[in-house]
Amino acid sequence: MTRRPAVGSASALAWQILLGAVWAGYAVGAALGWGSQQLAFIMGDFGLSTAALIAAVSCFRYARAGASRFRPAWLLFALSSFMASAGNAVWGWYEVVLGLQVPTPSLADVFFLCFAPPAIVGLLVLAKRPVTRAGWVCLALDSWLIGGSLLTLSWSLALAHTAHLVDEGVSVARAALALAYPLLDIVLVSMVLALHFRRSNVNRSAVNTAVAALALTVLSDALFASPLLRQTYHSGQMLDAGWFAGSLLLAYAPWGADKAADNAFPPRSAQPTSRPIAGSLAALTPYLAAAVCTLGILYSAVEGRRVDRVVILTGCTVVLALVVRQGIMLVDNIALTQELAQKENHFRSLVQGSSDVIMIVAPNGVLRYVSPAAAGVYGREADELVGAELSSIIHPDDLGRVVHEVRRFLAAPPPEEPTTRIECRFRSGTGDWLNVESTANRHQGGLILNSRDVTERVRLQAQLQHNAEHDPLTDLPNRALFTKRVRQALGGRRSGDSGTAVLFIDLDGFKAVNDRLGHQAGDELLVQAARRLHESVRAGDTAARLGGDEFATIILGDGTRDQPARECQVHEIADRLRLTLSQPYRIGAGEVRVAASIGVAFAEPGITPSDLMRNADLAMYRAKAGGKDRVELYAPQMQADVVRRSELTARLRTALRDGEFALLHQPVVHLATGRVAAVAAQARWRSAQGILFTPAEFLRVTEDGERTAELGRWLLEEAVEQAADRARAGHPVSVAVRLSARRLLDKGTPFGSVEALLTRHGLPSGALMIEVADSDPRISFDDLEQRLVALRRSGVRIALDGFGSGYAAINALRRLPIDVLKLDRGLVEGVVESARLHKITSGLLRIACDLGMQSVADGVDVPEQVLALRAMGCTHGQGMAFSGPLDEYRLRRALARGEFPVPGSAKVQPVQPVLTGGSISLLSGSHSETPIPPT
Repeated sequence: MTRRPAVGSASALAWQILLGAVWAGYAVGAALGWGSQQLAFIMGDFGLSTAALIAAVSCFRYARAGASRFRPAWLLFALSSFMASAGNAVWGWYEVVLGLQVPTPSLADVFFLCFAPPAIVGLLVLAKRPVTRAGWVCLALDSWLIGGSLLTLSWSLALAHTAHLVDEGVSVARAALALAYPLLDIVLVSMVLALHFRRSNVNRSAVNTAVAALALTVLSDALFASPLLRQTYHSGQMLDAGWFAGSLLLAYAPWGADKAADNAFPPRSAQPTSRPIAGSLAALTPYLAAAVCTLGILYSAVEGRRVDRVVILTGCTVVLALVVRQGIMLVDNIALTQELAQKENHFRSLVQGSSDVIMIVAPNGVLRYVSPAAAGVYGREADELVGAELSSIIHPDDLGRVVHEVRRFLAAPPPEEPTTRIECRFRSGTGDWLNVESTANRHQGGLILNSRDVTERVRLQAQLQHNAEHDPLTDLPNRALFTKRVRQALGGRRSGDSGTAVLFIDLDGFKAVNDRLGHQAGDELLVQAARRLHESVRAGDTAARLGGDEFATIILGDGTRDQPARECQVHEIADRLRLTLSQPYRIGAGEVRVAASIGVAFAEPGITPSDLMRNADLAMYRAKAGGKDRVELYAPQMQADVVRRSELTARLRTALRDGEFALLHQPVVHLATGRVAAVAAQARWRSAQGILFTPAEFLRVTEDGERTAELGRWLLEEAVEQAADRARAGHPVSVAVRLSARRLLDKGTPFGSVEALLTRHGLPSGALMIEVADSDPRISFDDLEQRLVALRRSGVRIALDGFGSGYAAINALRRLPIDVLKLDRGLVEGVVESARLHKITSGLLRIACDLGMQSVADGVDVPEQVLALRAMGCTHGQGMAFSGPLDEYRLRRALARGEFPVPGSAKVQPVQPVLTGGSISLLSGSHSETPIPPT
């Protein structure tokens, strides 16, 4: 709805002072007689007419300004004031303009008589409307009780004499007019009194002012109607000040309300103000009216007068109305009592049947009521809790917070915060603590608590929070919680403690356990490792599982300023953790061993949690790269190495795309004849700076498996293609390509890819030998054997590369289909100087000879090695004693020459090679070659 603008507090006060000053001036003028008879008539007649006209205009404008349901009342008040203004104007016309005495009756009496009816109806509109028919009857009876009692009293005092004026020769019109004024005033007074306790709460300030204005007008009318005052009255006397004040109050009434009270509807959250005294007076009003009526009859009896029939008739009707009203009230009370009992039973059933516990707490904190649900929720009978203090059942740790919240809630304005929610722990009947959620409402200075048990919900929330922050397998903190703990350790009072350290732990050999024993055994190993780690750290430190077989620990600083001593201390702690985690694990019926690589990083001023954890991770990878099963402290150089590796990996990716790799071949020479039996393909990377890198240099700095796989595919395809070109050019020499066992089993290299490559380039399968680098213990021998058997069936020859260096060499020799053994460079380099190494190498060559295999020695760099190896029975060799890796042009020149000089070759009979055509399929030597200049 449209809100009417209200007068502000300062403006309202200014208008009140102005109106008071105007009225005071009028009252002083009336008391002094205005200085002249003529001015007294003008102010008494036209002054009152002007004031009433102002009231009429004010009420009319206020009614037009809004769409309130009280708009008709203000329009009626405007009409009533206009009638008073017109009556005073006619009165002044006679006295001032015509200079005549006002006749009786006159037109002024008609206007004055029309003043009361609109005011009475307006009061009815302002009143709170009854909601039942009995309410309307009671309102009418109350009005008659008040009016009848006033009529009885007035009739006994004055009106009886006025009613007998006709017998004294006064005209009927004048006698009726004399009775009409007091009777209408009695009706108006009756409505004012009857409706005083029934007025609406809406716009109370305006309504109260209007009622006061009408009451003041009625009082002035009553004084005017008294015979004593009326005989001496003339315009401009002090009595006119009462009417003048009533008109001013009515003009001010609609606009003088404060802003909060000027709304057409109260706020929903507003609480009705309790008025016990006003309610008592409203209930006693009918009895007071009957008492006044009785006093009127008694007055006549005491004065010895004959009781008038009007008094008897009015008194009887008043008594009858009182009896009827009492009967209606009795019936109404019976109905209300039954309804109240029904509602009470209904709400009692709701409270007793509710699963929530309802408690009423007195202002002193004592429980005055507890619903029966307490027995099921708290395990305590309601009677046991009634009379106890609420604080006695609240957990001591929660009591302070609850008291603070209750005090804050009770101090807050009720419309702004009608309820509040309190969570705390209550003591149950078994002594346990239950998590309880309560909704609190105000109640007579205390509280009404509607409480429910939310223990399961709190436990579920705690469990969900725990699951979100802990590893589901080991129940250790996960990466998120560990990062949070690291952030807490780096902040607060420990922000400047550089003794705080983070340890990253990786279990070496865990994947082999998973592959060999299965994931269930691997999970059991992780659980046991997590238990050992948790038991090994201090109470204030945190051990976490970051994922897979990676763990982490944060060791809080102890405030020491001796950083070297602290580093030594943490290194010892890390070493003890390494030893603890490296102890055998009991998995099923057997024992499993794994090692631990640990990286340690210390906090630095201003370091972030992510940077600190990254440093520990780098140190851990450095520990793994340095041989595993060790502890490595972070150094800034590690980050530089990571940057360098990342740059080199990016450059390697670009080199593969741009074709910067070149393929060189190193001749494999028959040690007896010096004839070139095969060539070993080797990849070289010619960088933009012209540096030629060997695989040992550019493969160990990249961890990009996709790039190394791509390089292996390029090497195989390029070697086969160039071998086919050489065969067509008249140099049909076999080519050896070195591939790791992991690459052979890569799903990206299917079984038929090698055969398809040979067919595409037209190279016989016997012209290709694949050297298998068997140094990875995680490779499945079953899968590798299956793969090599398939290749060998297609005619591809198989060589075991690096024989004598790998721990699985003997097992590979026993299970894999091997044609050629390639001795590791480490067995060749010291074969002349070391008698022990000479015997080992000689024994290995005898094994190869007994198995009917050819042998190739890698790294034959000096003539003495050639002589020694040939004497031991080695058939072939490659190395700087014959030639280094050659480009295609130099290789073809060497093949055209056909052989290299071999010491003492003339005295040695040639040995038949494995492959027909006098060539052996070999692959490149070990990846430990040194860089060679471009050829």
